[in-house]
Amino acid sequence: MVSFLLNAGARSLVDLTVLGLVMLAQACGVLFLVRGPAARGRQWVRRLILAAGGLSGMLLIAGFLLMFARVSRYVNGWTGSWLRGSAMVWAMLSILWTVAWLVWRSVKALAPGAHSPARRGFLTAAGSALFVAPVAAMGYGVFIQRLNIRLREQNIAIPGLPEDLDGIRIVQLSDIHLSPFLSERELVHAVAMANETIPHLALVTGDMITGYHDPLDACLKHLAGLHAEAGIFGCLGNHEIYAHAEDYAAILGGRLGIRYLRTESARLKFGATTMNLAGVDYQPFHEPYLIGADNLVQPGMFNMLMSHNPDVFPVAARQGYDLTIAGHTHGGQVRVEILREDLNIARFFTPYVDGLYRDGGKSIFVSRGIGTIGLPARLGAPPEVALLRLCRS
Repeated sequence: MVSFLLNAGARSLVDLTVLGLVMLAQACGVLFLVRGPAARGRQWVRRLILAAGGLSGMLLIAGFLLMFARVSRYVNGWTGSWLRGSAMVWAMLSILWTVAWLVWRSVKALAPGAHSPARRGFLTAAGSALFVAPVAAMGYGVFIQRLNIRLREQNIAIPGLPEDLDGIRIVQLSDIHLSPFLSERELVHAVAMANETIPHLALVTGDMITGYHDPLDACLKHLAGLHAEAGIFGCLGNHEIYAHAEDYAAILGGRLGIRYLRTESARLKFGATTMNLAGVDYQPFHEPYLIGADNLVQPGMFNMLMSHNPDVFPVAARQGYDLTIAGHTHGGQVRVEILREDLNIARFFTPYVDGLYRDGGKSIFVSRGIGTIGLPARLGAPPEVALLRLCRS
């Protein structure tokens, strides 16, 4: 178990760092309460505070461990999802409350008037607002924006695009994560939204589920309800691999009419022009990207690549892919803009977080996806069904 924890920590340095900071903040909060407001109170109050702090720490550690398939596969899917989600919500609230407390202390130190009633009233109001704001933000992210699936339309100008491909509509569904935090009803709604666009081509770019216990069969059944002139194609994400379901997903998807391209390509005819569509499985972080995908490029054709993770884009561009379609980042899932800087955890892993990026004449589109992972909330990165239109540059 110790070796597993060490390996997990090495692979998830950012998550482990966040866990450590949250637990440190909570330990400081417990110490502040025990030595401050509760110092002269009854002993049972201090013991209750210490017990609550211990339970909080155990919840956070449990949530961290449940992020790994090796642990989560032994826990009931519903129970594991809610434990993990509750831990992530509590961790985020702890971070936000710590920031709010630091802001309140700064305001208290700077507010004029030593002991005036106006100053006390101002500080009380400011403290209350700072305490309530994180709860309101998390409530909005969990109960409103997480479920507010939008249609996002994006025109993609391609230099030298053949005339028969001008105006081709591609609908993309990504990062569905069908689980207790994204219901089948919401997935049906997303599929219906996609079908309303009357696409020429439908793409599913991975992470249909989150973990071993999630309803992959149901997800594939609903995705098979997509309607597109050239068919439904997909690539597999890291969570299919974590759940050891990549082969099963590809086989069952094929039976249902969804063709998963696993270092494979398909030639699609539009008018007198042929498009070369290629796909790869999730490409592990910091390992050589797109090995063998260069052999799928067809000179003289429009080459498009499906890759779950977008950080392969520079390699895909060098190999000759005109357009890469990706997901994985959830658009950051929780994004905050401070001093014109877009802050989100996805930026630790890739510069391609959300939307359209270009490198010379090559392009990549990264979808925010539909579901959530870890924290069951979205802030500043609403879920989406993406409609991409190819157009001549």
